[in-house]
Amino acid sequence: MVKASKSDDILQDNHVSNDTINQEEAAHFGALASQWWDAKGSSSMLHALNPVRLAYIRGALDEHFGLDYRNRNALSGKSILDVGCGAGLLCEPLARLGAAVTGVDAAPENIHAAQSHAEKMGLTIHYKAGELAQQNLGKFDIITSMEVIEHVNDPMDFILTLKQHLHDDAIMLLSTPNRTIQSKILLVEAAERLGKVPRGTHDHDKFMTPDELTKMLNDAGLCVINMRGLAYSVLDGLQLSDDMQLNYIMSVKKRKT
Repeated sequence: MVKASKSDDILQDNHVSNDTINQEEAAHFGALASQWWDAKGSSSMLHALNPVRLAYIRGALDEHFGLDYRNRNALSGKSILDVGCGAGLLCEPLARLGAAVTGVDAAPENIHAAQSHAEKMGLTIHYKAGELAQQNLGKFDIITSMEVIEHVNDPMDFILTLKQHLHDDAIMLLSTPNRTIQSKILLVEAAERLGKVPRGTHDHDKFMTPDELTKMLNDAGLCVINMRGLAYSVLDGLQLSDDMQLNYIMSVKKRKT
């Protein structure tokens, strides 16, 4: 991991832009709104990945807040912001753990699909469409943003916007593909051609390595607590791993001054 130098600490929260959304990306994902909850459709890889991400998130939250993993209502009293929530695939299981969940997405179509599905499931989740910086949502105990940072206009502005919504003792969970030959072959070529991920979802040039993202977080006054790979094998499918060549997930907190 790359450590921040003293000169890196000059970045301030007032550098945040109100225009992190890439409109072409938002339109692409909005067009897929009706397919998000089809586990056998074009979002099948997300459905396979979701339990793996949830396992990491639950472990990170248990450790950070001293929670009991056996408690099915462990997140009661905690506020969660899921940024780039899509149709709510992550929001819903977090809400079932007792959290007060807010989901924000660039595409109104996704928010409509998320609200409709949550109502059918009997879940109360606060959904908002549009730029996060314009929502006036306040601060949260937990922020999640899964496979989003590689789709925004300016990753640093996006990180600074996320930071503004963190309580001082909060935790943030991020995941994103690594920029490697393996991710290009498996995510961009194979997964999209086989229909496991919608065509045009990934731009390999926008992927960030763990070192690049870690430095960006350090420059923003944040620090990485833990990082794991999200790997794939023919025998075991998607799983948490020390191998970060394909994708990785991390827990982050504010750096103490």
